[in-house]
Amino acid sequence: MNLTIGKLAKMCQVNVETIRYYQRIGLMRVPETSQSYRYYQQQDIETLHFIQKAKDAGLQLNEIKELLTLDLDNRRQVQHVIEQRLAKIDERIQELQALKQRLSTWLVECKSTVDDSCPILLALKQQD
Repeated sequence: MNLTIGKLAKMCQVNVETIRYYQRIGLMRVPETSQSYRYYQQQDIETLHFIQKAKDAGLQLNEIKELLTLDLDNRRQVQHVIEQRLAKIDERIQELQALKQRLSTWLVECKSTVDDSCPILLALKQQD
């Protein structure tokens, strides 16, 4: 199977520039030129599908790049990458919960105040 970059992009439902970007950052190989064209193979389709599934699972490109270098039997290293990602997600959840609490508190204060001044704007203008 020989695919041009355009056909590969269409088949995998990604932009050509996305493929070029993945090549620049080392996620995908750059095929050799043959008759002024670079032809992509089945392995390139598989790589793109891997990247898309990993992105859908919430992994970042640097994590995906690391996973692409691992063998299927390198379970410990894969677990390590996923554990690190879960820790980052938990940290982000805590940050979002704190943000939600702050905004909710401001909203309650805004709804319940009898002052003419907006407590949200006052809180934003305060220097800690």
